[in-house]
Amino acid sequence: MAADLSRALNINVGVMGHVDSGKTSLVRALSQVLSTAALDKHPQSRQRGITMDLGFSAFALPAPEHLKKRLPHVEAVQYTLVDCPGHASLIRTIIGGSQIIDMVLLVIDVTKGIQTQTAECLVIAEVTTENLIVVLNKVDLLESLAGSKKASKKGATAGAEPAADAAALLAKATGRIRKALESTRFADAPMVAISAAPGGAGKSGAGGSGSKADGAAADLAQAAAERADVSALLGELQLRAPVPNRSPGGALFMSVDHGFQVKGHGTVLTGTVLRGSLSVGDEVEVPEMGERRKVKSIQMFRRDVRSIAQGDRAGFAVSSLAGGKLERAVVCSPGTVSAVRVAVALVRRIRYFKGDVTTAKTRVHLTVGHSTVMAQAVFFGAQELAEAGVGLATAVRSDEGAAAGPATGAGAAA
Repeated sequence: MAADLSRALNINVGVMGHVDSGKTSLVRALSQVLSTAALDKHPQSRQRGITMDLGFSAFALPAPEHLKKRLPHVEAVQYTLVDCPGHASLIRTIIGGSQIIDMVLLVIDVTKGIQTQTAECLVIAEVTTENLIVVLNKVDLLESLAGSKKASKKGATAGAEPAADAAALLAKATGRIRKALESTRFADAPMVAISAAPGGAGKSGAGGSGSKADGAAADLAQAAAERADVSALLGELQLRAPVPNRSPGGALFMSVDHGFQVKGHGTVLTGTVLRGSLSVGDEVEVPEMGERRKVKSIQMFRRDVRSIAQGDRAGFAVSSLAGGKLERAVVCSPGTVSAVRVAVALVRRIRYFKGDVTTAKTRVHLTVGHSTVMAQAVFFGAQELAEAGVGLATAVRSDEGAAAGPATGAGAAA
């Protein structure tokens, strides 16, 4: 039975992991509806064969019982997948996406284990959410890996079962990963072993020419033809679906990650509502441009809606804006957001950070949402706050203005 999306709760799921761990293949296997930015449609992604930008797609399932007990009006859950880059140079893109995430799928190539960007994604996940599922991908490669290892050993016993050897390798890899997670908040995170693209099928990004609608249909047709068995992962998602704290109240604050022109409709901006709500006919402001426009229409994954609220992923159309200038932006209720140059904040030193935070006027890169600026940080009150069990206080002065929005835990300094 199809889920009733008119009474659906949107849960944003970040898909993170080291480059080439199979994140986009997993997204392809799970997705039912693709956005205009899904499955590596960025031109550089096609050229380089890796995810270069945030990608968005979705699938829906009936609401699990534990969620319906808390939210009786909800009949379905729409899981919005946020496909994050895995390359080291794109870590700020992941930080920008982390502000909208309710839970994380940490994808690990089971033949390689935890790698450099896996650890970085773990740090971001710790700041972002308490809900994480470890996806051990490419388990279909373990049998051939086991065979290669046996063949390389002199005097190996002939006739051993490849499946048994693969199971032993999986158990060994799982133990190592579990050991690595012991020092994190995800020590007891569930692990699900899958093959998102059995035999390497579906590794390439979205390709082909033609219309975006035709491309999306072809991508979904390919995914259906190559469908991996993801039932165990879907079951774990349903079991652990968080009950996010959603409220439509307050002024609108929306993180926009893509903008483009559609003939006859104007400029379409896509993003996620971090606070408040948005309805057709509302006036919104783009503070970076000082422009105000009325919302002409709203869609959630190609479905027309009249309004959206906190946590929802959507696109909306306005008139006469240069979409290319809004690849990353904030959209808000008019007059509610301004740029600030000085801020006081409580911060916490993350694991692996070895820098000195005692020097006056430390130079840092300050990332707030999708924006990164140079800033000077002055840290103070460490002893007093440590005794109180609180983080470290800091005063930050940015070289450029940064938009001040709701506290989401998405800011980062490095």
